[in-house]
Amino acid sequence: MNAAAGALFEFVLRLGDNALINGQRVSEWCGHGPFLEEDVALANTALDLIGRARLLLTYAGEIEGRGRGEDDLAFLRHERDWRNFLLLELPRGDFGFTMARQLLADAYHRHLYRALLDSADETLAGIAAKAVKECGYHWRRSHDWALRLGNGTEESRRRLQQGVDECWPYSAEFFQLDEIDREMQTRGVAPRLERLEEAWRDEMATALREAGLRRPDGESGVRQRPADGGRQGLHTEYLGYLLAEMQSVPRAYPGLQW
Repeated sequence: MNAAAGALFEFVLRLGDNALINGQRVSEWCGHGPFLEEDVALANTALDLIGRARLLLTYAGEIEGRGRGEDDLAFLRHERDWRNFLLLELPRGDFGFTMARQLLADAYHRHLYRALLDSADETLAGIAAKAVKECGYHWRRSHDWALRLGNGTEESRRRLQQGVDECWPYSAEFFQLDEIDREMQTRGVAPRLERLEEAWRDEMATALREAGLRRPDGESGVRQRPADGGRQGLHTEYLGYLLAEMQSVPRAYPGLQW
């Protein structure tokens, strides 16, 4: 695999890892939702994310050209080989935390996949055409829940605000530029991160204001050191436990087909 293919592989792998880890965390709500309709909605959201991961990891394997498919990349990589954002691997938490995390992540992915519709990579653009519809639906749900929880009871607002405060420092990783991003932008594969960040911050400011929440990096908010390292394989302790559960069957029965 040459350098150009290696950079594209890394970029697509990051997208696939984000989708799969996010889907795995959301799937943990199955059977635990606050009411039946929401339980089903969360399960459907997880299926959307895992379906997106399948497309991206399959494409990543094709780029790599080493015979690895979606299952190999999902179930046979160790923790340091994963490239997902740290935010997405944090434990499920309560419903307020999950909705706070999804609010931040859904807004980011909605803008990202909209921009990827114009990618110079035709396969990525095709995946984006499918994903962008799901991203719009996911954003509407998490935004609606932010409004309901933020403008609900004192307890619901407190829990949602706590979730936003905890998640916000991790969102800095969305817009950290590295050599892979620069090459993908130069080749027209990926969008400019500074444009995504501007649109994301504007949308977050509006959404939080509508929900009666404070923005953690505002004058009256909390200030915490941004968290990063996920895209370089430096993860929290939580990813190892998540992978141990997610990969247990394929590792116990290697090569099994079903």
